[in-house]
Parts: sequence; C-alpha cells; structure tokens
Amino acid sequence: MPSYIVVGGQWGDEGKGSLIAYLAMKDRPQIIARGGVGTNAGHSVFINGRKYWVRQLPTGFMQRNARLLVGAGVLVDPEVFFYELEQLKDFNVANRVGIDYRCAIIEPNHKERDKKNIHLHDKIGTTGSGCGPANADRVMRVAKQAKNIGELKPYLTDVAQEVNDALDDGELVLVEGTQGFGLSLYYGTYPYVTSKDTTASAIASDVGIGPTRVDDVIVVFKSFPTRVGEGPFPTEMSEEEAEKLGLVEYGTVTGRRRRAGWFDFEFARYSARINGATMLAITMLDKYDKEAFGVTDYDKLPMKAKEFVEEVEERVGVPVGLIKTGPEMEHIIDLRENI
Repeated sequence: MPSYIVVGGQWGDEGKGSLIAYLAMKDRPQIIARGGVGTNAGHSVFINGRKYWVRQLPTGFMQRNARLLVGAGVLVDPEVFFYELEQLKDFNVANRVGIDYRCAIIEPNHKERDKKNIHLHDKIGTTGSGCGPANADRVMRVAKQAKNIGELKPYLTDVAQEVNDALDDGELVLVEGTQGFGLSLYYGTYPYVTSKDTTASAIASDVGIGPTRVDDVIVVFKSFPTRVGEGPFPTEMSEEEAEKLGLVEYGTVTGRRRRAGWFDFEFARYSARINGATMLAITMLDKYDKEAFGVTDYDKLPMKAKEFVEEVEERVGVPVGLIKTGPEMEHIIDLRENI
C-alpha cells in the first residue's frame, strides 16, 4: 500500500481540510500523520452540516479506525491539544492519538512574545500562536520537548517508528501538511512566511518518512487563492471585487479576512515542481463556476469549469486527480483512477 502527502500549493487556506477528510473516509488509511509547523494553521471540515476545526490534531480524525499521529517536527501546545481532545470526544480521538516525544512545546511565554513582537505581529502578520518564538527556541536548543510535559505522557510515542513499521507491513499512510508553499521559510515570500519549510519534503521529514517511502504528493490549489496577513500577492483583487464574486472568507485561526486573488498559473507550476507533485487537487471550483456546485461527475461539469481544470493541467504540467465542488465531504470528483 502506498503513502501519500497532501500539501498546500498557495498561501494556505486551500481547503486541504475537507480534501483530507474525504481521503480519510474514502481510502481508509491505517495511519493519518500530521506534519507542518504547529497550531498557527487550522483546518476546517464539514461533517453532516457541522463545522469542525483542528489546529493540532490530524484533520482525518473522523476515520474512526485510524491511528492519529503528530510528527516530531510539529510544535505542540498542550492547551490546544487537550481542548481538541475534548471537542472531538465523540470520535474517540483520545484513544487513537499519539504525539512524538520529540515534539517541541509551545509555552505561554512563546505566545506572549509572538503577540508583543512588533516585527512578527504587526509587520509580518503572524497569528500570535507562539510558533515562531517556539521554533526559535528549538533552534537554540532550549525548547522543552513533549517528553518533559507530564500530562502528555499517556500520548507519547515514536511517530517515525510507527509510520515506518506501518509501511513495512503494507499499510496505507496519509500525511497532512499545513499552510502552503508560498509561506515556506525557504521558498515562500520571505520575510512574510512561517517559521519553517512547508514543502512536501519538509512534511515527510516532520513525520520521519524518507523520500523513497513517499509514493504520491497531492498539491492542493484553490480556484481563487487567498492569503491571510501581510506579504506579496501578485494576483490580488480588491475587496470590492472579491465581494462581487462571493469570495469573502476569514482565517480559521486568526479570524482575519482573507485577501483574495486570481489563479496564478506560473506560481502554481513552480509550486508543483518544488513539491514534486504527482497529482493536483482543485478546491472551490464552485466559486469559479457556481453551476459546478455539488457536481460529483466530471462529465457533468459545466464547460466553463472543465476549461479551467484543463487549463490548470496544461499550464502546471501535472494531472488533476481530485476536484472539490462544495464544502461537504461528498462534494468531490475523484479522478485518481484515470491518472
């Protein structure tokens, strides 16, 4: 069985949460592992009309038979972790989750430093969740690790060993990334970026998978990219234009209004190349073409929507395997068998 990684191809907010939820229920992976920065990125998913948010735990929590893992490269905020365990108690998450004992811990002083730092909070536009200062302490080798926090002891594990053992046993592993390519510390719009790399290579490292153990990389693009916070956004449209198109969105973590823009084909091609994309996913196609809402058969898509998908494939140079046409998990077109 393969392992695959799902990452954002733009500036986050691509709709990875609903896509991962679909993959979790459709493919039923035995392990769902989360890489990425930490609690500064939130994923949301609609289940039976109810919206759930997660900032710390894997988004595939609704797959009740899956082991849920938080990789060593991810920052852990115990307060957020236990809050989410309580919020998701109906899904029996507490009995299925494992945190790598090497995860660095976000402490209250990290959040305070994040919010009071004029450069980070006012100029860069960070979320105030403490991730930047926590990663800085990690680099300086003074950050606490999960193994040092007593209340986390029941949940500690070696995520890298679990993931690799599962792959050795032929089990399916789904790895979630957070944020997006444009926020990568290395490849994004520096300095308006997050505090580490966000590409598929980094996400694999976060959970302890070597590059030869990754079978597929799914890079997610939104039909109209959005960005929260400061930084370059070459295809940005005005707020008035976004409102006319029904593109008013707010960040999951910050609550700030997202800046919206037109699809950037050149940026998408570069993103797919650096991430090593084997297939693309397009979300919110219904925002691009309202007649596409809820369609689950590619042949039934309106012509405008089909032409957009075909242009993405041609100009980015990677096939589209998944298309989201609405917020619910079942609002999806799955073309993976054709790739």
